[in-house]
Amino acid sequence: MFTPRFATSLGSASASNRASQCLRQQRVQATRSSRPATRNSVPCRTQQQRWQSTRGAQPKINRSKGSFTRNAKILFKAHPYSMTGATIAIGFGVFCLGYINWWYNKYIIDGFKAFPEPVAKQLRKALYYTNMSLEPKNAIKYYKEALRVADEMGMDPFSDEYLGIKISVCVLLEKIQAYDKAIGVYEIMRDDCGKWMEQLGDLERNIGKRTRVLRRMVEISVKIADLYNGEYVLQPDKAEESLVYAVETILKEQMRRQKEGIRPGEEVWLSDEEMGGTFEALAHHYEATDKHHLAAPLFLQAIALSTPATCHTAVLMNNLSISLAQQNPPPELGQPIISRSQQIKNARAWATKSLEICAKIAPPERTEECDLGCAVATHNLGEFAEMDGDIKEARKRYEEARSLASAMGFKEGEAQSEERMAKIVVSLRGSKSIALSQFQPGLSNTSFIWMSIARAVTNPNPTQAQSHSYKNKKEENTSSLLITKLEQNRAQHERNTI
Repeated sequence: MFTPRFATSLGSASASNRASQCLRQQRVQATRSSRPATRNSVPCRTQQQRWQSTRGAQPKINRSKGSFTRNAKILFKAHPYSMTGATIAIGFGVFCLGYINWWYNKYIIDGFKAFPEPVAKQLRKALYYTNMSLEPKNAIKYYKEALRVADEMGMDPFSDEYLGIKISVCVLLEKIQAYDKAIGVYEIMRDDCGKWMEQLGDLERNIGKRTRVLRRMVEISVKIADLYNGEYVLQPDKAEESLVYAVETILKEQMRRQKEGIRPGEEVWLSDEEMGGTFEALAHHYEATDKHHLAAPLFLQAIALSTPATCHTAVLMNNLSISLAQQNPPPELGQPIISRSQQIKNARAWATKSLEICAKIAPPERTEECDLGCAVATHNLGEFAEMDGDIKEARKRYEEARSLASAMGFKEGEAQSEERMAKIVVSLRGSKSIALSQFQPGLSNTSFIWMSIARAVTNPNPTQAQSHSYKNKKEENTSSLLITKLEQNRAQHERNTI
């Protein structure tokens, strides 16, 4: 049969192509088989084994203790400034971390151990808004919440912890200058303590608690008086009432203890220093209101309770000498009238004793209070000599006081002493304008300035000298209690002090 020529040519071409491909593949295989074996021809398992053996044969790194030090030295040499800054930053961070931890445990945790945790939680918030971020509304809110939680948990409303919360409220009110409200809170606290004393204070089971509540009443009364005497309130009559209440409470309790003795279970009462401070506060108040006949026994009682041979005792003796020199008791007190010369003699004796104590005190016990007390006593001795007409002695004392004031750098005291000496010089020259017979029987205006200096040493917030109404009943009660107490201690006190 006839076959077309075109189809035959296509078939022969495809056959020749297949034959050429087969020949090419055979040549490639022959070439591969004739080449030498290479690394890639190693089996995979053999390569893994070789890698493991090579890894195990690597040298070990020397991790000795000195490696860190050597590396640090290398880094410091390479980057001295950067490494120094980094070291300081790391050290400061460690210090801050430790300090914060210490502060948190001391003031946040340990400071509230006496309170149950629910109460402490509210107190922390209240103190934050009191001391850290002053927000009175929030602080009062959390203080009230703390008191509410304390009541729910059955805390004793007359315990130191419970009363401490109320005192913190008063501190906040003082900080925002709400002094009237602070006084109101203090007075409520004192009244509540007084009611408890009347109703439950004499029970046998409350012996220890009674002492604690009575002590708190005295402390609160002194604080109320301090606020009344403040420059933003200025109600000295109410301050006097509060101080008289505190002194009477102390004297009554002291007389009870002397009569009945200390009962088993009674807690620690006020120390001699605390009682003396209360007497001194009332004495300064009477001195400022020109009631020296009431200030003198209080200063004497404070001296009897103070530590002997101290700077503060010397200052108290000098204050007593000033009160004795200016005494003018009213006739209705019924006390024997002391002559003017005897008053000055007694005042000079106490001022001299003050100088003797100051001379015996050496550093480090000797403080600026001693130096100031010595200068004041010396000036007062000049005043007393001038009252007696001993001009030579007065001039000598004024010169000594001026030298002491100059050595201390107290310009005002130096100027006052010079002023007194100038008046004496004029009188010695025969000036008729300033005769000694015309001097008033009492301390001059200069001595009042020195008195204020002495009060500033013993009382950081002295009150202004103003005249106020005389409350006969309160002062007579206080005076009678003081006289009773002083008669018991007079013999011992005279042996120790004069």
